[in-house]
Amino acid sequence: MKKKELVAMLLAGGQGSRLGALTRYIAKPAVVFGGKYRIIDFSLSNCANSGIDTVGVLTQYKPLLLNSYIGTGTAWDLNEPDGGVHVLPPFVGEDGGRWYKGTANAIYQNLDFINRYEPEYVLILSGDHIYQMDYTQMLATHKKNGADVSVSVMEVPAAEACRFGIVTADAEGRITAFAEKPDEPESNLASMGIYIFNTRLLQNALVADEQDKSSENDFGKNVIPRLLAQGKRLWAFPYCGYWRDVGTIESYYTANMELLRDGTIFGLEDSDVRIMTNSNIFPPHYVGPAARVRGSLVCNGSTVLGEVTDSILSTEVCVEEGATVIDSILLPGAQVKRGAWVKRSVVGERSVVESGCSLGVPRRVENPGADNIIVIAEQSIVPANSVIEEGRKVFYHLAV
Repeated sequence: MKKKELVAMLLAGGQGSRLGALTRYIAKPAVVFGGKYRIIDFSLSNCANSGIDTVGVLTQYKPLLLNSYIGTGTAWDLNEPDGGVHVLPPFVGEDGGRWYKGTANAIYQNLDFINRYEPEYVLILSGDHIYQMDYTQMLATHKKNGADVSVSVMEVPAAEACRFGIVTADAEGRITAFAEKPDEPESNLASMGIYIFNTRLLQNALVADEQDKSSENDFGKNVIPRLLAQGKRLWAFPYCGYWRDVGTIESYYTANMELLRDGTIFGLEDSDVRIMTNSNIFPPHYVGPAARVRGSLVCNGSTVLGEVTDSILSTEVCVEEGATVIDSILLPGAQVKRGAWVKRSVVGERSVVESGCSLGVPRRVENPGADNIIVIAEQSIVPANSVIEEGRKVFYHLAV
C-alpha cells in the first residue's frame, strides 16, 4: 500500500435528530441541500479539490442511502486504485462488535484503516456542514507552527458562542483553553470540528481515551482538553469564509434560502472550486406556458405548471397548474397538486401535497420567525384540503 502524507476521516454517522422528519430514514449527511446536492457533497468535494485522494467515511445511523450514494467515489474523483473513498461502518472484531460511542471512538475503531497508509497526518472532518475550504492551507500552517494538533476556528456572534466548542488562543494563535459548549464562553472563536493531528500523537491519544472509562469518547469534550492539559502544541487555524452548521430545521432552511440571495458569499456556480455530486442525470426542467417562476432554483427533471416564488425545487419535483409555492424547499420527487398553496415549508422526498391543501397559513396569534417552518416527512401524503398553520410543526407520515 502506497504511503500517504495525509488521509482524511469523515464522520458521517450522526442521526441529526434536530432535523426531525428530514432524518427519519436517512443520516443527516445524506439530506438534500440546494436542490441537487446532499450535505456530504461539500466535505467530499473539499477533499477532492484539496488533492486528498484517500478518505474514510464513517457511517452508522441508517447508512443504506449514504453508502449507495458514495459508491466508489467516482463522482468526486475519489476512486483512486491506491486510496480513494472507503465507507467504514461499525464492524465485528475479535473482541466483538459495537456501535461508535462517540467521535473519538469512531476514529479509534478505524486505526487499522489509517495505519494501512502510514500517513504523517490525519485530517478529521464532519460530514454535515456546508462550506468550502482548501485543506492544504491548513496543513501548511500546521507544519509551519510545528503543531501537534490544529483546530479550524471561526468567529461567531458572542450570543451564539455557547452552542459551540470555544477556543481561547494567544496572540500567535496557540490554543490555551478549549471548552465544549460553555455556559460563559471566554471568546467567540468556535471550533468547526475540523482537526489535523500528527498521526502518532492521535493514536496515543485515542488509546488513552479508550482506556478512560469515564470518557464520553468525544474530541471536543475529552481528547482536545486532555491534550491541552498535557502541554501539547495545539494551534488555531482561522477560517473567514462561508460555513454553516445545518443541524436544525431553522439553520437548514436559512442556509438554503441564502442561495437565492444576490451577492451571497457562497457561490455554487464557482467553476474554479466545484461542488461535485453523485446526482442522477435527468432531462431539462420544464416550465409550462402558464407557469410563473420568480427568484427560484429549479433543478433538472422538474415540471412547473403553477406559480413558484423564492423557492428551491429539487430534481423531479412537480408543481401542478393552479398550485402556489412560496419561500419553500421541495426535495426530490415532491409533488404539489392542483390548487395547493405551500409557504415556508420543507416538503420531503417523494412526498405529495394533495389538491386544495394550504400549508403555512398565518396563525391566529402572530409568531414571526424561522421557527414557523413546516416540515413534511419523506414519502408522506398530506390529505386533500388540509390546512396547516405556520409553526405548528405538524409532521404527516402516511406511507405512500
